[in-house]
Amino acid sequence: MNHTEPTVAPIGQSQIEICHQSFGDPADETILLVMGFTAQMISWPEGFIEELVARDFHVVIFDNRDIGLSAKTVGEPPNAAALLARARNDEDISGEVPYALVDMAADAIGVLDHYGVDNAHVVGASMGGMIVQEIAINFADRVRSATSIMSTTGNTEVGQADPTAMGALLTPPPEEREAILEHMVMVNRVIGGPLWNADDAMERSIAAYERSFHPVGAAFQLAAIAASGDRTEQLASVDVPFLVIHGAADSLIAPSGAVATAEAVPGADLVIFAAMGHDLPTALWPQISDAIMGIARRPAFA
Repeated sequence: MNHTEPTVAPIGQSQIEICHQSFGDPADETILLVMGFTAQMISWPEGFIEELVARDFHVVIFDNRDIGLSAKTVGEPPNAAALLARARNDEDISGEVPYALVDMAADAIGVLDHYGVDNAHVVGASMGGMIVQEIAINFADRVRSATSIMSTTGNTEVGQADPTAMGALLTPPPEEREAILEHMVMVNRVIGGPLWNADDAMERSIAAYERSFHPVGAAFQLAAIAASGDRTEQLASVDVPFLVIHGAADSLIAPSGAVATAEAVPGADLVIFAAMGHDLPTALWPQISDAIMGIARRPAFA
């Protein structure tokens, strides 16, 4: 599989440094993969990327700000839990956070600019799905199709997390390497669903830890989610081919979030995998890739 080396470069109008990498033939249509909360670009499994490249796509991945090798926000991290609670009470906290999801969407568009890609198929997982929704809302002319995986609309009445899953995700990690790795694997186990694999989880955790360990970034990203509010009304304006993928066994974002997303976007397709949790299990890579290809090959709406 042809690929470039990971590169850190100033991206977009803000010139924020973003680490990115590409796979496949740049002459093919581009898929931009947007990863989720506290997850580095290497969380996109290489085998999954190979599935997409085999379907004649040029695949681009990148680290969101505050994770991996991309830029880290300077200053005291926000009290994200408090901000999230206030947002759930319909308070406007947008002026109290360094950035919101729409700014992360602009980062993603900056990555496309860097590659000279006018428009692309955008695919996001979890928080990445939220960012993809923001891209489809605010940068519609740059989108050929959009796929939101294991995500939700921002409406606090849908997609609610199981308390155990949310507690595991938000528990601060320990300080010693082996304990950190055990913690990372535990979180993956809690949210991973019936196809979760312990060996894969440990391998991914080691790779992520050794590449970059920056737990402070979680507070900034969670604050961005909290400040971004409910996208339901805005999603009604989206007029590109749109796919929603979710797992029936997802304990971190309940499937009701996927249903609400598909209902909000006119003409959206919804695919629910019975054995999928909050994860991209190996056994489902071909089916997920086929679903993405199907929406990507669909003609744009008139």
